Amino acid sequence: MQRSDFRCFHRLRVRWAEVDMQKIVFNAHYLMYIDTAMSDYWRALALPYEAGMLALGGEMYVKQATLQYHASARLDDQLDVGLRCARMGNSSSLFQAGIFSADRLLVSGELVYVFADPATQTSKPMPPTLRSIFEDFEAGAAMVQLRSGDWNALGHDAACLRNAVFVREQGIAADLEVDALDASAQHVVAYNRLGQAVATGRLLPGVPAQDGIGRIGRLAVDRSVRSAQWGRQLLDALLEAARARGDRQVQLHAQCSAEGFYRRAGFAAEGAPWEEAGIDHILMTRRL
Repeated sequence: MQRSDFRCFHRLRVRWAEVDMQKIVFNAHYLMYIDTAMSDYWRALALPYEAGMLALGGEMYVKQATLQYHASARLDDQLDVGLRCARMGNSSSLFQAGIFSADRLLVSGELVYVFADPATQTSKPMPPTLRSIFEDFEAGAAMVQLRSGDWNALGHDAACLRNAVFVREQGIAADLEVDALDASAQHVVAYNRLGQAVATGRLLPGVPAQDGIGRIGRLAVDRSVRSAQWGRQLLDALLEAARARGDRQVQLHAQCSAEGFYRRAGFAAEGAPWEEAGIDHILMTRRL
């Protein structure tokens, strides 16, 4: 088993509470590491687990878990937990895990999951859609589709996602989240393989009296699939749309907590922060 066998990794640092009297990671914690990595696997599939399982009509239950120990991890070690779907049966799927310190394999594991009815916990055939998602991800296929259009075409899905992020999660008043600019904006929505919207954003018409400057806003990502590059893919699509229509620069009002995300995408902050809808914001710009 090698690092190159895996597409999906979860990185962690060994904590004090996970080390035993032998000054190495207590053996049972490795299963917890792998289970934590499973959340990253669902993010890599762009599948919010709860909503995804509801749409698929079942749940994934662990039937069997085995570990093989090759070397020990110690306090403050940085570990990478790789996870892959190696094989599927009628209702079961075999996931293989590798826990690495740099390129050194410390622990290998296998988990057998069974797709089952959540009411009775009896197995049922794995839906063909889920089977194809596993197969395609391991083959390197894209897990989201970006759709661009106006508010009439994409407004319902964009509004539902924005409401979940801005209103329910961040506490912004609903009447502040919705504005008249949606009607004239170009919207982009990222859909997963189940057709669920997982990220959205909009490109507004140029700044009045400032030719060639576009405005990006209302960028929202479903919280359960964040940190999996879906927000960056959507932002890149909005930047490309601005470039295609001839904009030479784009600007946005970034929440200060997301400033690092936009800096990594090539944006620079301008001026001092201010409060908008109870949240600190800062003007950020990028030349195209």
